[in-house]
Amino acid sequence: MLIVKKYSAGLSALGAALALGAGTPASAALFDAGIPAGWNCTGTCGALGADGVVPLAPGVDSGSQYGYVSTANGVSMAGLGLGAETTGSVLRSSLFSAAAGDALKFQFDFVTTDGAGYADYAWSRLLDASFNQVALLFTARTTPSGNSVPGFGMPAIAATISPSTVTIAPNATTWTPIGSGCWSTGCGNSGWVESFYNIASAGSYYLEFGTVNWSDQAYQTGLAFDGITVGGQVIGTPPVTAVPEPGTFAMLGLGLAGLGYLRRRKVAVA
Repeated sequence: MLIVKKYSAGLSALGAALALGAGTPASAALFDAGIPAGWNCTGTCGALGADGVVPLAPGVDSGSQYGYVSTANGVSMAGLGLGAETTGSVLRSSLFSAAAGDALKFQFDFVTTDGAGYADYAWSRLLDASFNQVALLFTARTTPSGNSVPGFGMPAIAATISPSTVTIAPNATTWTPIGSGCWSTGCGNSGWVESFYNIASAGSYYLEFGTVNWSDQAYQTGLAFDGITVGGQVIGTPPVTAVPEPGTFAMLGLGLAGLGYLRRRKVAVA
């Protein structure tokens, strides 16, 4: 009986060790140490904790900072090439791999001090390894009335977003990356919005976030983002596999040894 108890305890410990070897879900705290190594910024990009009208993204495990891009101190760029862009900023991830059907998920928050006829905008795109657009995931745009997300007068988006449309919260603009203030009607922020997109084909990709000024450069616009996962793992990290660690193999050996001893004991008793 004592042997059986010891054997059972060995199996319990073995099961626990195997469970530990399988790993735990990766944390989505991607920006806690700043912009990740290998990501490329053109213009103004950074990482920031809860600040002004932009709190931490809800439901992001252990995250203390989010990433952002801002038109403040941006560079001359055409953005999505809609016609009146002046300056802005773009952040691209390092190249990452995805399997067919992998879900690309993240959250974003659009904030603008511009308004009236100055339709600043922001976006996110999935690009292939040659920087060709695979999907325009979402858009957000300054507008005096109606929905700010998706952005009016912009191409259709490919991601599913929640809420599906967003009317900007007026005058909620105070945020370090863009300063404060408000030009006429239309300034404010969207609050955090979820984005979901299934990647159709296996391959290597870049994820891009950007924002631009429209017609002038006097008032600024920014975009925060966080919780970026691909196939359930933080973007750019390898899949978690259930490979036992060295200690697990040792525990497996003890469990098998206990099994062998128990069988020999049964033979001896018989």
